Amino acid sequence: MNRLAAVLVLLGVFWTQSSALETFALQEPGNAPVTITIDKEHHVIEIHVRSGLYSSDTIIDYARGYIAIRLFSRNACFIMKRNKEYIPDLQEIQRLALEKQNMNNMNTVRSQKNLWLQYQSGKSAHGSDKDWIVYGKPIEQLCTALPLYQLADTQPLTNANECANAGIPSILGIKICEKAN
Repeated sequence: MNRLAAVLVLLGVFWTQSSALETFALQEPGNAPVTITIDKEHHVIEIHVRSGLYSSDTIIDYARGYIAIRLFSRNACFIMKRNKEYIPDLQEIQRLALEKQNMNNMNTVRSQKNLWLQYQSGKSAHGSDKDWIVYGKPIEQLCTALPLYQLADTQPLTNANECANAGIPSILGIKICEKAN
């Protein structure tokens, strides 16, 4: 009986460790492959959009409350405090990603939920040890050696052609725009 209990405990430990990471592969509009990795143990979501020059990586760190977006076209990292009103919680993104993946990505309609953000050109910084303590390791790994820009919420812009896209287009579209002087 003790051996059975030990086996069940071991299986539980291995199951918990293996189920802490979950990955979804989505085919987004314009054939941009998107990979979403959810780390439930550390409360972090990594989003990788591969679309040539318009590729981006996004990290949502729910434990620390920050979001970092690396835009390959801008060769920069953009950081903001997570606003719970606009950014769904980890379980909601997981649910939506699972639905999208299970529908074989047939639904290519873009999300009506877009988050518009602005940054001030020329006001970048390079991350310091103090910054990385606040933002955490996942964001440090994403943004080290890149200029960091702080993002602020804004209203939808009429000339969105100058804005860069990030996030998950069919779940949460993020538009990053340079602030006009």
